[in-house]
Amino acid sequence: MDFAMSGEQAAIFDLARSFGAEEIAPNARLWEAEGTIPRALWPKLAKLGFGGLYVSEESGGSGLSRLDATLVFEALSMACPSVAAFLSIHNMCAAMLDRYGSADLRARFLPGAVSMEKVLAYCLTEPGSGSDAVALKTRAKRTNEGYALTGTKAFISGGGYADAYVVMARTGSDGPRGISALVIEDGTPGLSFGGLEAKMGWKSQPTRQVQLDAAAVPAANLLGEEGQGFAYAMAGLDGGRLNIAACSLGAAQAAMDMTLAYMSERRAFGQTLDRFQALQFRLADMEIALQAARTFLRQAAWKLDTGAPDATRFCAMAKKLVTETGSRVADQCLQLHGGYGYLADYGIEKIVRDLRVHQILEGTNEIMRVITARDLLAHR
Repeated sequence: MDFAMSGEQAAIFDLARSFGAEEIAPNARLWEAEGTIPRALWPKLAKLGFGGLYVSEESGGSGLSRLDATLVFEALSMACPSVAAFLSIHNMCAAMLDRYGSADLRARFLPGAVSMEKVLAYCLTEPGSGSDAVALKTRAKRTNEGYALTGTKAFISGGGYADAYVVMARTGSDGPRGISALVIEDGTPGLSFGGLEAKMGWKSQPTRQVQLDAAAVPAANLLGEEGQGFAYAMAGLDGGRLNIAACSLGAAQAAMDMTLAYMSERRAFGQTLDRFQALQFRLADMEIALQAARTFLRQAAWKLDTGAPDATRFCAMAKKLVTETGSRVADQCLQLHGGYGYLADYGIEKIVRDLRVHQILEGTNEIMRVITARDLLAHR
């Protein structure tokens, strides 16, 4: 059992971290204020191979493992977790196209997705179905040409910004086997968007409702088979949970690094803060928590890569543990900065705000407990 990164993995991490430090971190506050991420950023990331991280090499992607991908998202999140998480969503959609799409669908969408000339968004959640995703109401009615989609998707990162949307819609009866996945392109008649959501964090990501009013989707844009959409969505979420955990880990590590630097300079009662044993104990607790979270995350990613039968449970457990650890560490870092931690100039308050949603999306942490308990009891 080898817990060390390989030379190639270390290079991937360093590449992502350097790019984030040079291209993302200096602009993160501006992009947050503007409420959007410049489109010009994505082709730069694509040139590093980050537009199709686990798209197969045959389809033009990088063909990396899910463990490799967590290294990318951990490193990029040290610069901005909002930008890194948006890239994760795009990559989840691209991987679904590569894995389940027809040759025609792959040919039409994957080149643009891998180069990131085309940005993809994922549409599962609805106003009345979040954790209970199977209860979705968006319907895809059969037509002579394909499907007419009607319904509303909520909390969609990239709504009104993306070039194409992977939409889960009901083509059959109630239940998971009645759900299919379809790809709808921006500009399709009947596709519209709600207003820009005002959010606590992830402010650089444009988030809107995606509204479908008999939006016409050709039959060729069905992803995989009818009735398999929910299974595809759940398979994609295993990796998505690892990615969002990695985003929490990277941002919390950045907060920790900033806190160590601050405490070595800030003086109180005649000495720097890092000389107080009580505060040293808090630093030690945070370091222990981060290292434990990192090890668990990488174990879960390894299980997903190797097809372990308990991979889904481990992805859920890692998502729960790492996102909560990340938020707790970031909050402690803000506390150790005192009043300065509350100021935007120091960068800590943004991390606290950005990380809070990680316990909600990709399945709430309550649902992660449900997945864990069900699997545990099923195999007792």
